[in-house]
Amino acid sequence: MFWIEKYRPANLEEFIGQERVVEVLRMFAQGKVLPHLLVSGPHGTGKTVAVETTLKRLYGDVWQDNVTIFRTADLMERGRAYLESDEKFMHLYKADESFVSNLKHAINTYASIRPINAEFKVLWFEDAQTLSHTIQHALRRIMERYSATCRFVFCTTNASALIPPISSRCLPLFFTPLSNDLIQARLEEIMIAKGVTSETINSDELRLLVTAAGGDLRKAIMYLQVRVVTGEEVGPETFGEGETRKIAAAAFRAMEAKDIATAQRRLESLMIEYGLSGREVLDELMYIIRREYYHPDAISCIADADYIMTHAGNEYLQINALAARIVEEVFL
Repeated sequence: MFWIEKYRPANLEEFIGQERVVEVLRMFAQGKVLPHLLVSGPHGTGKTVAVETTLKRLYGDVWQDNVTIFRTADLMERGRAYLESDEKFMHLYKADESFVSNLKHAINTYASIRPINAEFKVLWFEDAQTLSHTIQHALRRIMERYSATCRFVFCTTNASALIPPISSRCLPLFFTPLSNDLIQARLEEIMIAKGVTSETINSDELRLLVTAAGGDLRKAIMYLQVRVVTGEEVGPETFGEGETRKIAAAAFRAMEAKDIATAQRRLESLMIEYGLSGREVLDELMYIIRREYYHPDAISCIADADYIMTHAGNEYLQINALAARIVEEVFL
């Protein structure tokens, strides 16, 4: 069994970090109320499990009867084939209609179903950033129509990908990357539970695993399991540069040469071609800054861009603005 599943929090009390967000969700569950939610944050910070545990506490044993989950990344990638094969949608699928029309019909149908032993039901969209604007505009009207008996939950790594009419109707909850101390403490707990001693994995190796995870607890646990199962020691060379980091380094070289257009093009490619969120692009840039361009003004630029993105600024716009600002303030 994968450790990321075995050591997944079973309730809100088992969460580490995210104290303020978890407290808000706990109050909703206890009060049997829930607004529309926009849950955002990087991968591995607990968004999905937090929503799931909240809904379980809210509905009890009938939570699956009152919650419809839309795996939107698969849905948008596979299109009609997904609707035809998924048991939630196959009985609603109309072969003579378009994918968008079928999806609108499915969402509208599930939103209109009466909840069981509750005042409202929940439609939960995972990877909501992949929803097209056409579907989002349709969702806006459905949210208005069924606001009395249906709540919408959008989980995403990119809050700015949602149109303002949807995001303005939702309570925003942001999950921050976990600190290295919290991740290391959790890995040490897992090591104790699995009988892994410090002789098997020393403190230097453990810190390396934590650093390589970059605030992603799920990734850190996966690294730990691979290390224990394979028995192969890890070192800095284990986490060598990937292609995305090379592109980030090339973008910095373009900034250093004052070639803003090339730098922006390379950074946009990380988001368009490699699927990185704006914050993940910032992580790649921060790594390069620490390694090659340790300049306080560059770090300040990254911090400001991260702050603006947290408040749902358009990620493409902020990344392009960041490249121009670094050229102006760092590579004068």
